[in-house]
Amino acid sequence: DYVLAGYGTGAIMAVPAHDSRDYAFARHFGLDIVPVVEGGDLTEASYDAKSGKLINSGFLDGKEVKEAIALMFDEVERRGLGKRLVNYRLRDAIFSRQRYWGEPFPVYYRDDTSHPLPEERLPLELPPVEDFGPTAEGEPPLARVSTWHTAEGYPYERSTMPGFAGSSAYYLRYMDPHNDRALVGPEADAYWRSVDLYVGGIEHATGHLMYSRFWNMFLYDLGCVCEEEPFRKLVNQGMIQGRSNFVYRVVGTNRFVSLGLKDQYRTQEIHVDVNIVRNDLLDLEAFRNWMPEYRDAEFILEDGKYVCGWAIEKMSKSMYNVVNPDRIVERYGADTLRMYEMFLGPLEQSKPWDTNGIDGVHKFLRRFWSRFFDRGGAFAVSDEPATDKELKTLHKTIRKVNEDIENFSFNTSVAAFMICLNELGECNKRAVLEPLTILLAPFAPHIAEELWHRLGHTTTVCDAPYPACDEKYLAESSFEYPVSVNGKLRFKKEYPLAAAPAEVQAAVVAEPEAQKWLDGRTPKKVIVVPGKIINIVV
Repeated sequence: DYVLAGYGTGAIMAVPAHDSRDYAFARHFGLDIVPVVEGGDLTEASYDAKSGKLINSGFLDGKEVKEAIALMFDEVERRGLGKRLVNYRLRDAIFSRQRYWGEPFPVYYRDDTSHPLPEERLPLELPPVEDFGPTAEGEPPLARVSTWHTAEGYPYERSTMPGFAGSSAYYLRYMDPHNDRALVGPEADAYWRSVDLYVGGIEHATGHLMYSRFWNMFLYDLGCVCEEEPFRKLVNQGMIQGRSNFVYRVVGTNRFVSLGLKDQYRTQEIHVDVNIVRNDLLDLEAFRNWMPEYRDAEFILEDGKYVCGWAIEKMSKSMYNVVNPDRIVERYGADTLRMYEMFLGPLEQSKPWDTNGIDGVHKFLRRFWSRFFDRGGAFAVSDEPATDKELKTLHKTIRKVNEDIENFSFNTSVAAFMICLNELGECNKRAVLEPLTILLAPFAPHIAEELWHRLGHTTTVCDAPYPACDEKYLAESSFEYPVSVNGKLRFKKEYPLAAAPAEVQAAVVAEPEAQKWLDGRTPKKVIVVPGKIINIVV
């Protein structure tokens, strides 16, 4: 067991001074323990050093470990004893798959020995099959194909490559998809070079991503690609978790008791399909139709409603918490679904799906739509110039959304749109609504496209120049001061930032809100901190 037969061609380290297994072996059999890295105490254990100066090592004495390793390789090759070799270690121990789908191996067998298919016979394409399952003997589906062999009759490999085999190099093929002589030509590769952004789930890190890097580095070493790394930036999106709902069955009956009353009975908690629950309220008729055993179900209600319990769990069919996006689109529209997915939380974090919160996003889109129409439903966008305050809100939103998009903070972008609409109030001016429509298009493309045409445009909103933030509209000319009387906040008042403190003092004391708290008295002191706060001391 001491010799590592599975490592390389079978090896032992044979450095008892610096390896715990070798040390134990040498002590047991009374072998010499000679240190080759200085600084260790070998009386009780090995000195497992990864740095330090070498001793008792001939021409390597005095060299640092890292430097000495390179010199060892050089000397071994100089003497003809061996050569450097890079071992690539992959996570997936078995590259082949016993299924139909996947790239076929260009390999055939002659006299029980595998041989690669000559290049002129490539590509090897999958044959049509009628049954994609394994044979009765457990062989892969390709074993059913009687013609799956070379022209000489030698059988092809029946397993296929895994899903990551082709997908791990597809980014290279996209650069030069019509090249019939190479995966990617040098000119196309030099032009596109590498992928700017890779977005994938966390599971991609040990699946697709790792093999893409392996493929690329291998091709780079061969001189087939010009970039050592395939991707410049990586973003791992978090998993959306499910929000489960429960009903409570009275034990031994087909009666179900609402959440707030369940402690009065002996109940069994049962997962229920979240698609027949809205805001934790159960659709009773849909529940009866959900499964045959519940067709005659009876309900003990709270205020005429059945309230379900809930919990955050992994989305799973067994927990009936998988949300059908078709139902969301049917009820709210695709734009609401898109924006709510962004609004759930930071892109890279896992977050729970909660259909209860979708109403807020839906109301925002309805409010945005209503800005373009009057109460009678007629198009009513005004060409009146926007005020400085409205332009400030618009350009503040443009800046915020642009920054958030660059940082993949889509949830805060949605929040910025909501804040913008609140600050604009009933504004229906083209100068504001038109750039906002363009800004909203990546988030809610269907509504934005419709409104863009209602605004009189004949081309798609996707071709419109993207709005740029004009900083001049963001320059502050005034400040809304919080005004305290004897240290307690009483009201707020806006004054020009250019006003001298003495001017602000005189103005604030004369305000009706201040007079209310002064009650005819003269203040002892009025403290003005420009651009921050005002405090009146009585």
